[in-house]
This record gives sequence, structure tokens and C-alpha cells, in this order.
Amino acid sequence: MLKTIYLDNSATTPVAPEVLEAMLPYFRTDYGNASSLHALGQTARRAIERAREEIAATLGASPGEIVFTSGATEADNLAIKGLAWTEKQKRHVITSRVEHPAVLRTCEWLESQGYDVTFLDVDAAGRVDPEELAAALRDDTFLVTIMAGNNEIGTLQPIERIGALCRERGVTFHTDAVQAYGKVPIPVHAVDLLSASAHKLHGPKGVGFLYVRDGTKLLPLVHGGGHEGGRRSGTENTPGIVGFAKAAALAFGELASTPKRMRGFRDRLIDAITQIPSTRLNGHRTESLPHIANFSFQAIEGESLVMRLDEHGIATSTGSACSSPDLEPSHVLLAIGVPLSMAHGSLRVSTGRQTTSEEIDALLEVLPTVVEELRAISPFKVGDARCTPTE
Repeated sequence: MLKTIYLDNSATTPVAPEVLEAMLPYFRTDYGNASSLHALGQTARRAIERAREEIAATLGASPGEIVFTSGATEADNLAIKGLAWTEKQKRHVITSRVEHPAVLRTCEWLESQGYDVTFLDVDAAGRVDPEELAAALRDDTFLVTIMAGNNEIGTLQPIERIGALCRERGVTFHTDAVQAYGKVPIPVHAVDLLSASAHKLHGPKGVGFLYVRDGTKLLPLVHGGGHEGGRRSGTENTPGIVGFAKAAALAFGELASTPKRMRGFRDRLIDAITQIPSTRLNGHRTESLPHIANFSFQAIEGESLVMRLDEHGIATSTGSACSSPDLEPSHVLLAIGVPLSMAHGSLRVSTGRQTTSEEIDALLEVLPTVVEELRAISPFKVGDARCTPTE
């Protein structure tokens, strides 16, 4: 059996050994409910509050501004719906066409409830124009939600500029920072709400957080025992929260080294893969997250490419893991102007802290041959007007 070369770290990451070790006591011996008054319960409570302090410190926030959730999807929903439900008069939200489905579907749900949502277009690299955003702001705008870094193509958004515009107009600004947290510096001073997830930085699945700037009003999605300061009821996931804090400590402790190494891998991938004929890079060449590179190949189906690479023991994806089983083309690629047929022929390569140079070499050795083989059996041919790459 082939050893898997895992290059799908934007979908999820392997749990770091240090993270697993930190979590184990809270499964085995310190398993108390953090709301219990006995010693086991208070041990769990101290572990959660220590984790809250550690995660807050990574953002320069106060512990009370961190709300633990089941993941970033819940955090996005809490930010958007929780804020909307506090508003009695204002009914307008601004977002972009390249957001994660957790944001897009939530905004679409708000539309179904009578809210007005503006979906901003982006440029060919996937960036929001701050001037277009400023022009879209209205007197009844209560929320702008723009992701920090795109999960499919890696493009970074001008978060500081957007935050300044929102602050000038008294509009709450939320950013989905799932792919950016722990990989690039995040100007948290520019945002009011920020979502993150543990499993994107070698932590466990099933735990995330929402940063809520002090003074930002939210109504809870989940009612019950009033956990998390009344903002998210439910027995806290102590092992997951502890694991998230450990994963964050590792990521921020390596912020000067690991992202730089991943950036080097990305540059190598772009330089080599764009040499394959009729191939394009999707996203910005430099203003990007360090670990994501996305390409489109003319006259190829992305699903076939991923499956053929998997036969060689290399795990990649066509885009967002939350929507990749869907045969519809990526909404992100369509938004940046990739032709429909080329949008179907996309490949996302995303590295992690465990990725090695030898693994990148292995992909680059196999990929040209796989592309050639798939093109040989494709009903489309390179140069077909229906699948012509755009600049």
C-alpha cells in the first residue's frame, strides 16, 4: 500500500502529536463536566479558561472576547445571525461572492427572512475592491462579512482597509479567518467578529471559536444552560478546547518559520505547474495565504485529476471540502472569471507543517504525466474555444 502524500491541508490537517498528548488527560482522567462543582469539574473548568486565555493572547484579545463553538460554521452563523437578531431597524448586509458556503448560505438565509444582502464582485485574483465596498455601504447596513483569506484560491483580502471603512460608518465587521489564523498575521484591531477552527491548524475537529469584540451585541443560536457567557449553551468540549489552544500555541510559535517554508513550496508549485501547457494559476501570485495554490487545466475534469493522483498516493482536492462532492463548478472560480469548462478542471494543493520537500517533488514528478494521460482521453481538446484559459 502506498504511503499517502497529504496535500489537502485546507480541507483538514492531521492532529499534531503534541496536540493529541495535551488532549488525552481530558478523555482519561480529567474528564469532568466543567460546570460541575466537584474537583473533576473544576479541573476541567481551569483547563478551559487557561485555553481561552492562551487563544485570546494569539489575537491580542481579552479572554472574555473568545466564545468556543463546535467549529467555524457555527461561529460564522453565530456572528451573522446573532448580530442580525439584535437589529430592529437596520436590514442590510454586505459580503462577497467568494465567501465560504458557511457565510454565503447564511446570508442567503437572511435574504429569505427579509434582509437585503449585497454580494460584491471581486477582481480576477479574487480581491474585493474597498472602494466598491464603501459605495455599497448604506445607512441601514449593520454588517460587513469578508473572509481574511480564501479557502480555495488563497487570495488575501484588504482586511485593514475594509475594517477602517466599517469603523468610519459604525458598521460591524466580521471576518472568516479559518484559513488565515495561525498562518498570517491578522489585524484583529480592524475587526469586530472573527471565526476560526482548530482542525485547519493541526488541532481536533469539532471545535472552533468566535472572537467577539467587547461591546458587540449578539443573540445566541443555541439556548440552554447559558454556557460561554450566555452566548453558546452546551457542555464544553474540554479535550477539543485544550487541543485547540495547543495547536494555536504551536502555530503561533512557528509563525516566523512554518509559513515561510510553506510559501516556498507554493512558489515551487506555481513555477513548475504553470509550465504545463494550457494551465493557469487561480488567485493572486503574491497576495495569498502561504499554503494554498490553485490551478485550472484545460480539457480536464478536476475530479478525474484528483482520483488519478490518489492512485499515486497523493491526496489533493478540486476546491472546498465542504462542497467538493457537488459536481457544480466552484463559485469562487466562476467569480474570478475562469471559463466554465476550466472551472471544472481545477486542482487545489495545500500544504501543512508536516509537508516535506520530497513530497512536493513527488507531486511535480507525477502531475505532468497524469495531465497528459487525462487529456489524451478527454472529449475536449486543448485549444477548444469552450475551454480557453483567460488571463
